[in-house]
Amino acid sequence: MNIRNFCIIAHIDHGKSTLADRILEYTNAVPKEQMKPQILDRIFLEKERGITIKTKTVRINYNFNNENYILNLIDTPGHVDFSYEVSRALMACEGTLLVVDASQGVEAQTLANVFLAKKYNLKIIPIINKIDLPVANIEETDKQIKNILQIYSKPILVSAKNGIGIDEVINSIITEIPSPAGNINSDLEAVVFDSFYDPYKGVIVFVRVFNGRIKVGQKIIFFSVNKEYEILETGYICLKLISSTELTCGEVGYIIAGIKNIGDIKIGDIIIEKDKPNPQKRISCPQIKPFVFAGIYCINPGDFNSLKNSLEKLHLTDASFTFSPTNSIALGPGFHCGFLGSLHLEIIKERLEREYNLGIIVTSPNVVYRIKQKNNSYVKEIDNPAKFPDSSEIDYIEEPYIKATIISPNEYSSSVIELCKSKRGKVLEIKQLDTNHILMDFEMPLSEIIVGFYDSLKSVSKGYASFDYKPGEYKKSELVKLEVCVNKEIIDAFSYIVHESKMHTVAQKLIEKLKATIPRHLFQIPLQIMAKNRIIARDDIYALRKDVLAKCYGGDVTRKRKLLEKQKEGKKRMKQFGRVEIPQETFFSLLKID
Repeated sequence: MNIRNFCIIAHIDHGKSTLADRILEYTNAVPKEQMKPQILDRIFLEKERGITIKTKTVRINYNFNNENYILNLIDTPGHVDFSYEVSRALMACEGTLLVVDASQGVEAQTLANVFLAKKYNLKIIPIINKIDLPVANIEETDKQIKNILQIYSKPILVSAKNGIGIDEVINSIITEIPSPAGNINSDLEAVVFDSFYDPYKGVIVFVRVFNGRIKVGQKIIFFSVNKEYEILETGYICLKLISSTELTCGEVGYIIAGIKNIGDIKIGDIIIEKDKPNPQKRISCPQIKPFVFAGIYCINPGDFNSLKNSLEKLHLTDASFTFSPTNSIALGPGFHCGFLGSLHLEIIKERLEREYNLGIIVTSPNVVYRIKQKNNSYVKEIDNPAKFPDSSEIDYIEEPYIKATIISPNEYSSSVIELCKSKRGKVLEIKQLDTNHILMDFEMPLSEIIVGFYDSLKSVSKGYASFDYKPGEYKKSELVKLEVCVNKEIIDAFSYIVHESKMHTVAQKLIEKLKATIPRHLFQIPLQIMAKNRIIARDDIYALRKDVLAKCYGGDVTRKRKLLEKQKEGKKRMKQFGRVEIPQETFFSLLKID
């Protein structure tokens, strides 16, 4: 079959999207007058931030040596928080283009992506990009690809920005990446690797066909949910959806089957034909395991159903976050959500606000802890600080650790080590990669890296260090729960879990943030931080004062005393029954507590 299914993988900002632009331009997949930078990036945040968030699929028809070929290209994200998107893309391919920046060399996410590609047994074509830069070190980058990544084929030298080497890339895709295996005459077997919601057509499902064919009118079954549907439309994914009569073995495309229930679609699910035997599942999508958790609530409680519908539609395009309904005393009904990292959380928050016009509040991110209570024999997992039992009932707490890989220039290695140690990190291994770069492995608590760590790393290394991590084991830690009391009322959404050594420092930062963002009221507001059933930090937001004596221009002093006593009683009553309005800025400021 003259079909080549391939994706582009790389560390963030190594030029994947630019290379995809040049491939589309070289193969005339996009007319020149319609060509624009990052043409595959359609989410506004991708263009604003200059990063790829979603995998993008495009079908290219290309003539090579008088033969017609179908090239299915998938552009993938490079940030560690979107590694699940990369896994989904690799699942649908036979080969991949590995892009390495000639000025940066092999970085942490490059290493992680290569391990994923090797796990799926894909043909890897190494590409050294940005060879036109004055600081490009092609020879050193070539050595790193061989020594670190264990890829020994000769890299293709490319400048995606200037279009240098694109012809060689296209030739390598056709000659080196194997054509899809499978039998067109076998029973249908296709895999769901992406989907999105269309208000008119329902759920549109992106599939890779491994055996058989999918055609209009065919009755299919989604294997994991055992739901039956009839195919209404099939087609190919170009810059827009182009309908066809069928999709055959080896092809990548879309199907529409009038699916209105969003919950019927599972990424990695197998599609089979009705009344046919169950397939031997040849490929599966990796299990999603969120690392970071936070609550999402509506500013207006009446928007709860809109928030639910928006999360369901977002989940179709991004299956790597999870959500379940919850309720907060302070914030009302909402959802407890799981994310792959803090950037992932930030992207979902912005998409909810700007794509769906929702006013939302996001609570402080946290991780899953394991708690053994004194009166129970089992260990339970808790992903919300508000659900923590009283400290007197806890036997021990375990927190998740990660194995972090950091690649840094030699001159910044000591600063990076100090930063990681300040985050309770432990050095596992230090290895010299080449004359200028060093690779460091650390064991660190996950809770220490979910807020502010990436920014701090870029700061101490002046932007040159790269970072990747994978989950490790759970370990016992001396952790405490910080509870925030505003006007003697515990705000469960502000609860924090911190290490005992940082308890007082974080408590003081919380007090400062609260005092700076909660406006003054007509009564005094006490702010308290509690840990282990005692107050460890306290301050007050002083009351707004009104001069009740302004109208007294003379007379007996007892009249003035009477007015002051009346004001004092009123403020006391107001403090007892008054409600403190906590603004949205308070929640946002507490998200950045480091």
